[in-house]
Amino acid sequence: MAIRYHGQPKRRQPCHVRRPVATHSACKRTNRRWPNARKGKMIPGDASAIAARLMSEFAMRTGLLQAAQHLQRYLWTDAFAVCNFLELFARTSDQTHRRCAMELIDQVHQVLGRYRDDDIRSGWISGFDEQTGRHHPTAGGLRIGKPLKERDADEPLDERLEWDRDGQYFHYLTKWMHALCQAGFATGNIAYVRWAVELGQAAFAGFTRRAASGRVIGLHWKMSIDLSRPLVAAMGMHDALDGFITFRELQHAATMSSDAGANDLSEATRSLAALCQDRDWMTDDPLGIGGLLFDACRLVRLIDEERYGDLRLLESLLDACHHGLAVFLAGGSLNASASQRLAFRELGLAIGLRGLPILADAMKTIKGYGRGPALQQLLEPLLRYGSLGEGLVNFWLPHAQHDQSWKAHEDINDVMLATALTPELFLSTGERTPFAS
Repeated sequence: MAIRYHGQPKRRQPCHVRRPVATHSACKRTNRRWPNARKGKMIPGDASAIAARLMSEFAMRTGLLQAAQHLQRYLWTDAFAVCNFLELFARTSDQTHRRCAMELIDQVHQVLGRYRDDDIRSGWISGFDEQTGRHHPTAGGLRIGKPLKERDADEPLDERLEWDRDGQYFHYLTKWMHALCQAGFATGNIAYVRWAVELGQAAFAGFTRRAASGRVIGLHWKMSIDLSRPLVAAMGMHDALDGFITFRELQHAATMSSDAGANDLSEATRSLAALCQDRDWMTDDPLGIGGLLFDACRLVRLIDEERYGDLRLLESLLDACHHGLAVFLAGGSLNASASQRLAFRELGLAIGLRGLPILADAMKTIKGYGRGPALQQLLEPLLRYGSLGEGLVNFWLPHAQHDQSWKAHEDINDVMLATALTPELFLSTGERTPFAS
């Protein structure tokens, strides 16, 4: 199966995977859905209101705010949604948003931490009994949430169907680890951090490929629900990077929470660091570039140069983002009509671009090691792309929730638009919401 940046070939672009795939044409239409967002420009104060409405409708559709026989849980989208609800709570103090975040975490664990209803197996993926599973809901990993059952062990691979089949994705698990860390920081509840660490342990044990010597030599892209066999053996382009930075975030969160019971991820982190050595991270996929910027935003605030050589990695990420953006814009895809574009992929880039000021501020605190000037030189051209993020949001606002192309991926489009409007907590590593004492 051909894999391009965490995802699928260009011929198919479902909402759930990342892959690689001008000038930006700003939206000129008056937004019929959001009357205050006039002439394609956001009026100050609108962002929170629009994001709240998007998230409220997402919650209603997917069974979060009303009883539903079959809850629609999807791990990637739900990870962004948790951060959105917590950010809205931070902005408004409306307890409804906080409750939605907590309920969503519980639903994801109850639904995606268990076998599917159409599976002959039942109960927690981890194999724990009911009570133990409730205390350790992520210990067996979490399902993707795809519509079709996973492929049987003796069933041949059908590339077309595989995109709609269930299983586990490593890069979805890292997004959920991040969301759990943010929930821990926002609520002061160390259980969320412990669940994130346990998920990291399960993911590393289940996805790693090892040499005969036991050395980790790669990661499988897609695993079976019970993590017993690879469904797609190739490694995603940025999986090791996502894992390395997310595991660093987990260690940071465990330290900040003073959770002595959190499991140690240092060996796994070192193995992932080795997989990141001398890699070319460049991609022309907008969602992939946004992911690199998101990773850079986290790394710059978790710098440990002596142990991991983080500044060199940060240089390579900034360089990859710069070249990736140049190739993406030169391709001219932003000149196409909305029906020929995928909103969530471009909104992923918009989210990453919203992190540029964070990068700029954090860069001022990096001293020593002789790399400050080089990093600044790499950052300067990226800062010129800041307006592109706002332009992408303004382009998609008039299409939100009423265009057919938008509705084809409504949940992920709505949630990622809300993140692009209110990205602060998603881009955080706990700076704004320290653990309660």
